[in-house]
Amino acid sequence: MGRGLGAILSAESKAAVNSATDEGADKFVGNIVEVSIEDIYPNPTQPRTYFDEKALNELSQSIKNLGIIQPITLRKEGEKFEIISGERRFRASKIAGLKSIPAYIRLVNDQELLEMALVENIQREDLDAIEIALTYQRLLDEIGMTQENLSQRLGKDRSTITNSIRLLRLSPDIQNAIRSGEISAGHGRAIISLENPELQQILFDKIVKEHLNVRQTEQASAELKNAKTPAPKTAKPELSNNFKRAQKTLSDILDVKVEIKTAGNGKKGKIVLDFKNEEELEFILSHIK
Repeated sequence: MGRGLGAILSAESKAAVNSATDEGADKFVGNIVEVSIEDIYPNPTQPRTYFDEKALNELSQSIKNLGIIQPITLRKEGEKFEIISGERRFRASKIAGLKSIPAYIRLVNDQELLEMALVENIQREDLDAIEIALTYQRLLDEIGMTQENLSQRLGKDRSTITNSIRLLRLSPDIQNAIRSGEISAGHGRAIISLENPELQQILFDKIVKEHLNVRQTEQASAELKNAKTPAPKTAKPELSNNFKRAQKTLSDILDVKVEIKTAGNGKKGKIVLDFKNEEELEFILSHIK
């Protein structure tokens, strides 16, 4: 026939094989299938949202020279294929001008697809701490896992997962600083130990300005925790329109600065008259008399 196993499976991939019970499903599971680039589309819930253009071009050149070393993983969806893992290889292959790409085919539902994509994503070594935390959170929220389930699934300590997710409570600016490498996740954990967002910002600014290492940051965090917090200033009661009019009327009549101060309930208060010398005081008294 002149066709290899890959070519045969590629032709049969157009058949209605969408679950493990469909006829021909056994030809997909465990085999590498050559799939047309045109029949593949990215997973819209792909955890990874940023692809470095320079790195993609480098991978594309490698694919031109050596081919695809590791097949991507796809899910059969009608006559098309959705990417479970390997979107970076898929993008680089398109840049390289490939017409087809080797792939493993999985027959999974939407929830299994998302879980597989998230778990595959979390195992990568090039993730920043915030992207890892976001992936953990999605596994908890969208898959319905508990932190204990997630710990067992990934082989990571539960405390590691908990501490990672806590980074998402930091302000967007501080999270971006972690993502860009300006500060480390260790710095972030020291910052999040402060509950007050204002203190967190103060500590972050100090880290950046003084180039503190993590140990120094932890000490600075402890100092901020132990510092006495000044008593909050009591807000000055807002004058009603009637009091404002009275204040202006008195000021116009007496030709001096007049201030009406009211108590918190606004039902009582006092009038303060400013005068510069005895002559002004006598002038005020003459009006009162």
